[in-house]
Amino acid sequence: MSDKFSRRHFIAAGTATVAIPFLARGASAQAAWPSRQIRMICSYPAGGQTDLLARAFGEFIGKQVGQTVVVENKAGASGSIGAAEVARAQPDGHTILCSISTTYVMNRVMMKTPGYDMDKDLTLVSVIPGAGLLLIASQKSGVKTLDDFVAFARKNGKVNFGTYSAGSAPHMTINELNKQYGLNIEPVHYRGEAPMWTGLLEGTLDVAMGSFTAAQPVLQSDRGTVFAVHSKKVDALPNVKTLPEQGATSKFFTVSGFTGWALPKATPQPIVDRLAQLCVAANSDPKVKEVLATFVLEPALGFKETNALYQQELPIWMESAKALGLEPV
Repeated sequence: MSDKFSRRHFIAAGTATVAIPFLARGASAQAAWPSRQIRMICSYPAGGQTDLLARAFGEFIGKQVGQTVVVENKAGASGSIGAAEVARAQPDGHTILCSISTTYVMNRVMMKTPGYDMDKDLTLVSVIPGAGLLLIASQKSGVKTLDDFVAFARKNGKVNFGTYSAGSAPHMTINELNKQYGLNIEPVHYRGEAPMWTGLLEGTLDVAMGSFTAAQPVLQSDRGTVFAVHSKKVDALPNVKTLPEQGATSKFFTVSGFTGWALPKATPQPIVDRLAQLCVAANSDPKVKEVLATFVLEPALGFKETNALYQQELPIWMESAKALGLEPV
């Protein structure tokens, strides 16, 4: 055996020996999570869509990792209260945020001091793309298509269009339709979808826009007609075309929003990846599938797909939000 051969093998062996502790340490760090109970902070009230998703995914994750996942509702200020608490938490994977795109995107435009910086304080782990929102007109309006609605709005001059909050997707939809078609639609803001849909049922509103699930009282009463879907078709209403399919051109009509999970920014990447993998695996869980079906939602995405979607939709949301001209509060 030559000196050259012996030395080369000695160096290779030494390098492998040095590498083993680092590999073991990395694997150990990942295996150590979670080492105790996990808190999942849901930044919206109990009983709503975000809460039900948090509980279904939390239960699945808890079973997989052998630790209890406790869902805590920290609602208020468009999700910023819960988000700020998670942003301040130890970055060890034991405090998780479950919230929606309002919290992750809109608050940076709508609020002066939300208490957290999405880019600096949180890492988006996995999201569930939002469903297409329905645009429903009252039966008395006679509206059945987007063209019908534009003609109705031009003829009547004033249209009462319900939204579930100022700065919401319906509010931005009104603004974008006004710009494209030269309309003067006035938004009527409610505190949530339930009272908004009641307004349509009672005849206070000409049109309202919201989720398929929350709109069931209107759909089942036959007192409203779905004439368009905001961004993507709804399987239960295959014949209803999207706004882009009917000629609406705003980029805002290509985004759908999302519900998703985030961790404090400095959380080690192996923990981030593991949580993302668990969220994706949860898609096949019976309880999770039931909740997704109830709200007509797509499966949760992995980490790379999540952040690709976020980077793609963020500038569009920001542009449309700023176009509202609302003063941050």
